Amino acid sequence: MVKSMTGFGSATGDISGTAVTVEIKSLNSKFLELSLRLPSMYRDKELELRAELGKLIERGKVDVNINIGNGSNDLSKKSNINKEIFKAYFEELSQLRDELKIADHLIMDTIIKLPQVLGNEKTEGDPEQWKAINELLQQAIVKFNSFREMEGKVTEDDLTLRIRNISKLLIETEKYEKGRIDNIRERLQKNLAEIKNSTSVDQNRFEQELIFYFEKLDITEEKLRLRSHCDYFLQTIKSAEANGKKLGFITQEIGREINTLGSKANDASMQRAVVEMKDELEKLKEQLANVL
Repeated sequence: MVKSMTGFGSATGDISGTAVTVEIKSLNSKFLELSLRLPSMYRDKELELRAELGKLIERGKVDVNINIGNGSNDLSKKSNINKEIFKAYFEELSQLRDELKIADHLIMDTIIKLPQVLGNEKTEGDPEQWKAINELLQQAIVKFNSFREMEGKVTEDDLTLRIRNISKLLIETEKYEKGRIDNIRERLQKNLAEIKNSTSVDQNRFEQELIFYFEKLDITEEKLRLRSHCDYFLQTIKSAEANGKKLGFITQEIGREINTLGSKANDASMQRAVVEMKDELEKLKEQLANVL
């Protein structure tokens, strides 16, 4: 099964009269890069949550946001005024007000902004509320993974097409094999005929060298390995587990065989087929970058 690393899932619910939204979204990454935003009252759940999400999400640059109320994670804090400090500031500033003739509302605005006037009283998380939030999180994860699978199906179809195109091009190269050997033989014999007049040539030695040269140009093993790698790719893509990394390794092997074919081709028509293989391979690699 192919899953995309790009995904999105969300769930919303009403918990004890308060709206709660859980949102998960991810982009490509070689590893798991998890950004987790929780209401401050549930910060103690972060390590537990990271461990769970790591197993369920696996890889990707992932943002997980849990918002309470209007979307602000600071609603778990209640603002209060330190009355003693407020009074002390007010008494001092009142003297300046009379001297400098400052308006009363300016004094109030100034005091509110001074250090330690406003404090935040952190409320503790409710276990029942967290249980309900966790249920919403599980719903969001299900939708998130469904999105990944849906995107992955599209990617799988494209990957399969690219591999089959490479296999077809491999078959196409076979029709150039005999002609390319004949052309090389004719070219060498023509060159040999041109120098026969000026020097003696051992025909037996020439045939031996020719056989050795043709053995170096033989692409039978490369074709067998490339065909085998393509078949293995198609088998792996249907496996149940996430397989992006494994498919990447197989793709590297496919690339090596295609490059070797190109270096041994020694024929314009075969080289064109190899170039088209490389083009298909690059498109395949681009898609694999988004496979889980």
